[in-house]
Amino acid sequence: MSKKESTFLNMALSLIVITLVAGFSLGFVNNLTLAPKAEAKLAKKVNALKAVLPEFDNDLVSEVVRIKTTVAKDSVEVYPAFKSGKFVGAAVIGASEKGFSGLVKIMVGFKPDGSIQNIVVLEQKETPGLGTKMKEEKFLGQFRDKNPSDYNLKVSKDGGEVDALTGATISSRAFTEAAQSAYDEYMKIKDSLTKSNN
Repeated sequence: MSKKESTFLNMALSLIVITLVAGFSLGFVNNLTLAPKAEAKLAKKVNALKAVLPEFDNDLVSEVVRIKTTVAKDSVEVYPAFKSGKFVGAAVIGASEKGFSGLVKIMVGFKPDGSIQNIVVLEQKETPGLGTKMKEEKFLGQFRDKNPSDYNLKVSKDGGEVDALTGATISSRAFTEAAQSAYDEYMKIKDSLTKSNN
């Protein structure tokens, strides 16, 4: 039995076949996981909506209002909440690209008067043990029941009323910027939301 001579053509063909098989395999697995990923993302969003809003009985996901804005790359999502046909608040997704490690994305629940019901962090890539503390009650609690019209949503170092996370002022600034942008978008369309389910 003679041994095949190794040539450039043989090596190139082998690499092409291996690359094609790997590429098709990865594409197939990716297609298999698309639906579960979408379901998980939707479940996370629904859980966040329940956490930031008072009790509601409408289908928030199907009634989402998307607003084009110059502040965010994507359109801002606003979820108006109703209970027995009465407007009880809205959840707004706010984001800032100015986090220490990039994007900070939050969902802010507002009461009809504009005060904050609750906030949930949807996405962040901040430093573990520092910026990631933005998810903790100690930090989030200072926003509840505060109305940004008379509560300055800036860290105290910048003249605001928010106590920054220790060692994570940049992350805190990004969080407050995202909360302020959510409030600004809410106030722009609040009047149209209160009438939309009547």
